[in-house]
Amino acid sequence: MSPELLVSSSKISQEKKMTQYDSTTLPNRLNNHSMKWKEVEANRDLLPLWVADMDFLAFPEMKAAVQAYADREVYGYPYFSDQVLESIQTWEKEQHGYSFDKETLVLIEGVVPAISVAIQAFSKEGEAVLINTPVYPPFARSVKLNNRKLVENSLVERNGHFELDFDQLEKDLVDNQVKVYVFCSPHNPGGRVWSPEELVKVAELCHKHHVILVSDEIHQDLALFGNKHHSLNTLGDFKDFTLILSSATKTFNVAGTKNSFAIIEKPELRALFKKRQLANNQHEVPTIGLVTTETAFRHGQAWLAELKQVLEDNINLVVERLTKETQIKVMKPEGTYLVWLDFSAYDLDDEELHRKIKEEAKLILNVGSTFGKEGVSHSRLNVATPKATLEDALDRLVKVF
Repeated sequence: MSPELLVSSSKISQEKKMTQYDSTTLPNRLNNHSMKWKEVEANRDLLPLWVADMDFLAFPEMKAAVQAYADREVYGYPYFSDQVLESIQTWEKEQHGYSFDKETLVLIEGVVPAISVAIQAFSKEGEAVLINTPVYPPFARSVKLNNRKLVENSLVERNGHFELDFDQLEKDLVDNQVKVYVFCSPHNPGGRVWSPEELVKVAELCHKHHVILVSDEIHQDLALFGNKHHSLNTLGDFKDFTLILSSATKTFNVAGTKNSFAIIEKPELRALFKKRQLANNQHEVPTIGLVTTETAFRHGQAWLAELKQVLEDNINLVVERLTKETQIKVMKPEGTYLVWLDFSAYDLDDEELHRKIKEEAKLILNVGSTFGKEGVSHSRLNVATPKATLEDALDRLVKVF
């Protein structure tokens, strides 16, 4: 389907628009090296709703681009073309109001590797790096494996979502002489889309206490229910101490193709980051990652608009059923396709809880405690799957809980 047809399709009725792409077919991901489905290959009774990728078919332009790459028949070393970099610039400007020079972009295979590079570039062994917990497990892992002091600042559950305790945050920054703050925006696993006021406070604290702020914004395109993601550097002049990390991979379900980017506007910070990146030999990105990134940002907007409606419907279904039919407390996300579930009403120890989920409900969910101590008695549910599959998962949870 041509880009012109995709644009014109926005003029048709909502009912027809919602059937433009296939969100009902569950792809067969068995025996194709899918981490999400690996355990199912040995036990077909299990249903995996954990790893943060989607069980939806690729949109036509993406499939065609990957097939065209295969047809080249030579798969050697690539370079970063202006077309790829400009597709990122255009997407950031049009979708998030963020304009920056092409020279500020640093491509790297993933956001998590970029976090490690930033930790290495802007702190020394033994120095403190702060994260907010609960949070995506590789944050803590990256700090620990790089021999930095891990400072965990707990988020506060209030008004049905996570909030920052700014008094405690400032205390943690000061008391530990934090050098780097790795921030998750939008938040995983809570799905919080931070407000401009909260983001400005975070940046102002980092400026006040000379902290490098690394903002993981990989879920930026998945703000839902009328919420809007704001990239930090669109809210003030914070470029002297910020790195913005993002990617097309999460939004467009191409994580296996490996490409992400850092936006580092301060030349001195960028030079330090690139020096460490080169020392780690992390300066290369596979050609397929460049292909999928450009394709996503040039041709994926219509697919994304439809995807977000599907995700909202799925999230609403989870909230409705689990709230009415169980004692599971659902934190309704403002963004992402990840839902944080609280099983504490059942008074089960963590081991017994996750045994029941896996052995009785036959579900593979993320174990909440891997996100931090606040995740005990919790699980993370991935709703990026066809509705029929999600209904099956909810039936299983309701039956057991």
